[in-house]
Amino acid sequence: MAATAADVAAAASRIAGQIVRTPLVAAHALSRRVGAEVFLKLETLHRTGSFKERGALNRLLALTAGERACGVVTMSAGNHAQAVAFHAARLGIAATVVMPRFTPNAKVARTAAHGATVVLEGETLADAGAHARALAAREGLTIIHPYDDDLVIAGQGTAGAEMLEDEPSLDTLVIPVGGGGLVAGCALAAHAANPAVRVIGVEVEGWASAAQRLAGRKVRTGGATIAEGIAVNDVGERPFAIIREHVAEVLVVSEAAIEAAIVLLAEEAKLVAEGAGAAGIAAMLACPDRFSGRRVGAILCGGNIDVRILANVLLRGLARDGRMLRLAVDIADRPGVLAEVAGRIAAAGGNIIEVAHQRLFAAPSVKAAELDLVVEARDRAHGEAILAALEGAAFAVKRLAPGA
Repeated sequence: MAATAADVAAAASRIAGQIVRTPLVAAHALSRRVGAEVFLKLETLHRTGSFKERGALNRLLALTAGERACGVVTMSAGNHAQAVAFHAARLGIAATVVMPRFTPNAKVARTAAHGATVVLEGETLADAGAHARALAAREGLTIIHPYDDDLVIAGQGTAGAEMLEDEPSLDTLVIPVGGGGLVAGCALAAHAANPAVRVIGVEVEGWASAAQRLAGRKVRTGGATIAEGIAVNDVGERPFAIIREHVAEVLVVSEAAIEAAIVLLAEEAKLVAEGAGAAGIAAMLACPDRFSGRRVGAILCGGNIDVRILANVLLRGLARDGRMLRLAVDIADRPGVLAEVAGRIAAAGGNIIEVAHQRLFAAPSVKAAELDLVVEARDRAHGEAILAALEGAAFAVKRLAPGA
């Protein structure tokens, strides 16, 4: 029996007071960019940093006394693992979390810190899931599936219900899609409140199972992605049945679009989002025509991004925007030239971040050398002015793309 809007309403009553009722805030910078009135649902403010607490808690609260006594098991490489671990511990329920062996140590440590027994098994989430099912059968544990479960879907849908309660005039919801539990639950809640609301799902390139299935194509997934929270081999069967009926379309966005969304959120909205959490914003930046003139609610579904990855994304964003330049400058190998180059850049208002002086491997002549510089500029136009200042002093300059 499929989840319904009534199940979402029941979930809202069940979990009330036990999780954060996250705010819905106006996103002024994004609204200007897209030409729409955009509101962000800050699911990053939950205790474990993502919306997953809603579905996990709703499922745990529905356990029978016997199921509570035996304990639960789940499979996850991230946010769902922490949500189950945290709320199971709070409710006095023993929890086992099976995670793939490649899971970052920080996520393993955080899950264990919430009180769960962590088992590392398999190379993929599918391998971990198979082991979780074997444990459940052998030890009498109840499986708390990350998304293919009606109670989990209903719990996730409470986020959508809250959005329409806070802003009844929303006419569009844009929601990341991994296993599909969040978008399915929110679509049920939205259409119960207003059947005219347009629900749009978002997947990342390489992991677009729902979009492929809706198009009648064979599902093919794989590849590295910053949006690992929605990198699921295939959308769940229960969520997909709801998606097919209630979701208008599923957009597929690039890695670059998600990185740009993370940068925009950090710089202009002062919000930290993981790759999956920023997918909805990426869709608005990539496809503004879908949202122009509308009142849009977007869910920032998670904020658990590794700080090193966040730092790299922000720096790559500076490079894409022309605010960080990597330059190769051919110079004569004589005293004072390095100081002259630095002086020209300083006079133009640039700030040298890194410098490497290469004689052996890059210079065309023994009497020449190459400078590899990373220079900070105010904006793209300022960067061009710095280049012009060097070229005006007769230096041969090559501008290198990020990663070159």
